[in-house]
Amino acid sequence: MIRTKKKGLLIVISGPSGSGKGSIIKDLLQKNKNIWLSISCTSRQPRGNEQDQVEYYFLTKEQFEDKIQNNEMLEYAQYGDNYYGTPKEYIKSHLDQGEDVILEIEIQGALKVKELLPETLFIFILPPSMQELRKRLEGRNTESKEKIEKRFKTAYNEINEVSKYNYVVVNDDIEIASNKINSIITAERCRVDRIEEVYLNTPEEKVHEDIVDKNFKNEEINI
Repeated sequence: MIRTKKKGLLIVISGPSGSGKGSIIKDLLQKNKNIWLSISCTSRQPRGNEQDQVEYYFLTKEQFEDKIQNNEMLEYAQYGDNYYGTPKEYIKSHLDQGEDVILEIEIQGALKVKELLPETLFIFILPPSMQELRKRLEGRNTESKEKIEKRFKTAYNEINEVSKYNYVVVNDDIEIASNKINSIITAERCRVDRIEEVYLNTPEEKVHEDIVDKNFKNEEINI
C-alpha cells in the first residue's frame, strides 16, 4: 500500500495577458474540489463591484508594508503606487489540510516563489499563437490600442521565461487545457519523492523481505 504525503501541492500558474489562464482555472476548480485558489493582497482601492476577501484582500499601503516587514508575504511586487502580493498564512493553512493551492501570479512573483519553494509545481499557459493572442486582447474592447500594444510586447518577454517552468499548456480549448492541468496534478501526486511510505501486506512482499534478510545474513534462500 502507498501512503502519500498529506500536505497539498502548491501550484503556480502564469501566462501572458490574454492566454486565458483565469478561464482555465475557473474550469479546473469546478472539476477538482480539492483545489483552493489563493486570494492576493493589494493596496489599491476596490473597483466596481469588487469585494474584500473575494477578488482581493484589500489593505492600506501601510498595512501591506507592515506585512512585508513582518515577513508575512510569500511574494509581492509594486506596480505604480500599489502593492500586490501573496499572503503566507492562508496558503499554509490550506496546504496543511491536504488541499492543493493555486497561485495565479505574474512571472516576477513566480520566480520569487521558485527561489523560496523550488518544490512548487510551475505551469505556464500559452496561447495557440501570437496572432490569436492579439485577437483575444483586441476582442476585449476594454483598452486603448496603445495599451493593447504594450500588453502584446510584454507577452513576448514573458514567453521567453517559459523554460523556468515545469510544464507548459497551450490553451486552444479551455476544457482540454484544464484537463491537462488536472492530469499534471494527478501525475505529480504519484511522484516517488511525494510518497511518504510504501508498505505491502502480500505473500510477494513477505518473500521479498525473506530474500533481503537472508542475503544480509549470507544464508541459503529457499522459495
